[in-house]
Amino acid sequence: MRRFLVFWAVLCAALFLALPPVAAQGFPEGFPVEEEATDLPLSDVGDAGAEVSGFHQVLKKKFIEGSAFFMSWIAAAFVIGLAFCIERIIYLSLAEVDTKRFTASVERALEEGDVDRAKDIARGTRGPVASIYYQGLMHLDQGVDVVEKSVVAYGGVQAGYLERGCSWITLFIAMAPSLGFLGTVIGMVQAFDNIQQVGDISPAVVAGGMKVALITTIFGLIVALILQLFYNYVLSKIEALTQEMEDSSVTLLDMVIKYDLRYGR
Repeated sequence: MRRFLVFWAVLCAALFLALPPVAAQGFPEGFPVEEEATDLPLSDVGDAGAEVSGFHQVLKKKFIEGSAFFMSWIAAAFVIGLAFCIERIIYLSLAEVDTKRFTASVERALEEGDVDRAKDIARGTRGPVASIYYQGLMHLDQGVDVVEKSVVAYGGVQAGYLERGCSWITLFIAMAPSLGFLGTVIGMVQAFDNIQQVGDISPAVVAGGMKVALITTIFGLIVALILQLFYNYVLSKIEALTQEMEDSSVTLLDMVIKYDLRYGR
């Protein structure tokens, strides 16, 4: 799944950069074009089309002007970081289940003394909560203490699964502005080199290097902000699932105690 998302993210980014603007695509000579009726003045229609294609053109132009080397690395950091974020969001969304209904089903099975049915319910349900329940029920005949230890140990394993890949997201969040700042420094060096070669401090001489410096910084900060938003959303889902795991573990221990009191070991 992760490789699939990375592949499609890279492909979409490449198509976006290579796609010609809409305004530049004309019809073949002699091709019949049917004019559609519209209530808008021709000037308004032209302005709307120019605005859509103009934004795309400006974005591509600024991207190219920001030094192909650094902007390519910033774009790669954005695409790969976004792919990791999407993969985590999909994984965490699939890990969410109706915990109340699940725990009620397991509790009802244990009240009836049907441990095998409780295990089947846990095994047939996706998510970390069901996995913890299954591990606890596997040690049900060994006592509450053993069940508690197994639940705590396997809960740590499931928490690690939830946080897997988050370190890569933080890496790309830090990498994007760092690459932008590096491009800024190199752009400043280029500006001073131009001044030294020309021997005159004029706006035309300084503008080239300063432009590269500012564009790389802007794009790096934008990429970091977007990835940070996705990362915070991922963290909120991880915290919610972790809280559910802790609450459900306490509920499972209560079920085991009631089962021991009713049926014994």
